[in-house]
Amino acid sequence: MEYIALTCGFLLILIGIYGALTQSNILRMIVAFTLANTGVNLVIVGIGYINGRTAPILDTAVPVAEAATRIIDPLPQALVLTAIVIGVGITALMLAYAYKLFTLKGSLDITAIKELKW
Repeated sequence: MEYIALTCGFLLILIGIYGALTQSNILRMIVAFTLANTGVNLVIVGIGYINGRTAPILDTAVPVAEAATRIIDPLPQALVLTAIVIGVGITALMLAYAYKLFTLKGSLDITAIKELKW
């Protein structure tokens, strides 16, 4: 059951990379990067999951003496929360660049932009 998250995560990463490399519309590329970012987050959460353990909350259900053997490590969850915030910021920055590109050039097709090509 825990391998479903890993499989879906790797599938999202592959779809995102494929979309980013094959699309010429910048909005589709941004969506592809976001899919890949979501896949990475899903893989990190899937790796941090251990079957039969509980959330890292110390209460009457999990005594302090047994906490090391009965709870999941909270570090992957914290890393994913940080990655989500950073991903939202990067997506907003990419969308701002796409908007600026559209207002200056009138197109979202990156093959139409020839100033920076060598």
